[in-house]
Order: sequence, then structure tokens, then C-alpha cells
Amino acid sequence: MGELDLSTITATELEAALTGDPEMLDVHLTLIERDIAVAGQSVKIHCHCLAIDGNGRIQLHRLAQFMRNAATDYAMPRSKVAEAKARDAKFKSTEAVAELVERAKRSFTNLATTGEGGELLLYLLAERFLKLPQILCKMDLKTDDKMHYHGADGVYAGVAADGVLKLYWGESKVYATAEKAISACLESLAPYLIEPEHEGAERERDLLLLSDKADLSDDRLTAALRRYFDRSSPMSNRVRYCGVALVGFGVPFYPGEGATAVADDIAKAAKVTLTDWVAEVGKGIVKNKLSSLEIEFLCVPLPSSQGFRDVFLEVMGLKS
Repeated sequence: MGELDLSTITATELEAALTGDPEMLDVHLTLIERDIAVAGQSVKIHCHCLAIDGNGRIQLHRLAQFMRNAATDYAMPRSKVAEAKARDAKFKSTEAVAELVERAKRSFTNLATTGEGGELLLYLLAERFLKLPQILCKMDLKTDDKMHYHGADGVYAGVAADGVLKLYWGESKVYATAEKAISACLESLAPYLIEPEHEGAERERDLLLLSDKADLSDDRLTAALRRYFDRSSPMSNRVRYCGVALVGFGVPFYPGEGATAVADDIAKAAKVTLTDWVAEVGKGIVKNKLSSLEIEFLCVPLPSSQGFRDVFLEVMGLKS
């Protein structure tokens, strides 16, 4: 096969790599606002709240179950999932996929302070809401299930109108308050976007992994994608750094245990407070010198940050 040209990977081909049914998001998360701009900045802010069911209650366990059911797509490389599906189809079995599901589950930590629920939620919103496929599966690279992996919380890709590959560094934070979550998230994201290129840069380890492990399942597209991260290739100059961030934080406007609420009331309360969250994002962007960089910023208010972690661990079968 000859060299593939720079236009090989198109937005359409990247979108074909997306996993899962995007309409499933709407069952568990309600979009409040999207594409909120901040003057003088290149950030776009989006807000989702937990959905209210017909009984007027939030279903945090159902959200966590939805996340659990997508854990294998998140934690296992696309090519391994494709191989397992092909093997099962050949032998009329579910054995190979079942093994991957167990491997994926074992890759998650059972630490009470885990941030992996936020990272998985970031993956779901990046792929199914923003249409940005994950191109590096880092959970599969962990050597200790008690540890989080080093580097960005996710690596995603898009294609700009001029054909440049948009590499989205992912960061997620689930904290007790919006102010702390937003501040910590942007502070952690900033080095991946603004540090000069050098061997000691925060992003360097992930870039080395991308040159060897970037995966779109399709062999031809994967080979083309990896060239963008080969420092000896001219295509490495065709990469633009962007950010995709998710913050989860506690808010008081959800119904308490045994209480009920109306979805419209939750949406109204979120829109009122959203003004403050947008202001905090704007402040954090300026503080971290990110104004000129394209960032997709996802806000997900929760009844409780620790409650979210606890339910996630419980549903994943990891709660000790």
C-alpha cells in the first residue's frame, strides 16, 4: 500500500468510528444549554442535568448502569473489541466479548476517591454528544488497578475544515462545588494545550503512546492516524491542540431522597445558576492563558459529588 495523503482521514471517517447510541444519553441526561460562548475566548460551554423520570425522581443508579454498560467500549481498544466480536461471530459464541467485559471491569480502581466515573462520563459525552471519537485507550495500559493512569483523562479527535487533525486533550473533575471543579479542571488541562513542545512536556508521554497505540479499528485509518504523531512525518505539523473538559459538582436543586421534582423546575434552576458557572469558566480560561484555544466544556451538576462516586463504584461491583 502506498503512502496515504493528508486528506485520508476525513470528518466522516472519524464519525464512523463513534460507538454507542447517542439517543441513550437523552434517557439519563437532559441538555439544558449548549454552545455558550464567552466573549474574547474560544471556549464553548454545554450543560446537562440528570433526567427526571415520570415519577419525578432522578435515577442516579440508572445513569451509573448506563455508564457501566459502556465501560468496555471505553476501556478496551477498538481493534480488540472488533477482534472479539469477529471471533464470537465465527464460533457462534459470546465468550470473547465476555472476557473483554471482565478485563474492562478489572481495569477500574475501587478507591473511594476515584475520578474514573468522571472520565467515563467524559467519554460518553465526547463520543455521543460532541461526536469526538476516543483515539487512545489508556485504561488498557494500566499496570495497577489501584492506580489511575498518568497523563490526560482522555484523548479524542476531530478534523478541522482545513483538514488539520484536531487533537482534544481530555480532563475531568468531580468536586463538591462548581468553583473548585472548574478551577481544578482548567488548571490540569492547561499544560497539555500551552506548554512548548519539548521532551519534558506533560503531553509528551501521551504523544508517544499515540504514535504506537492510536486506534480507529480500521487498519488503514489507524495507520494514517498514527502518522500524525510520528515526529519524522510532515503530518506531525498538521495537528492542532484543543481541549474537552467535564466537571461534575454538587447542587441543591435536585429532589432529596423520597421527594419529587418537575423537570422544568430543574432546568430553570440550572439555567439561573449556569450564569455563575459560565463566569467561573471564563475566569479560569483567563487565569490559565487559554483564551485562544478551542475548548469544549461540559458541566454536569449532580446531587452530590461523593454520592456519584459511591453509586458508580457500587454499580461497577467495586464498592468495598
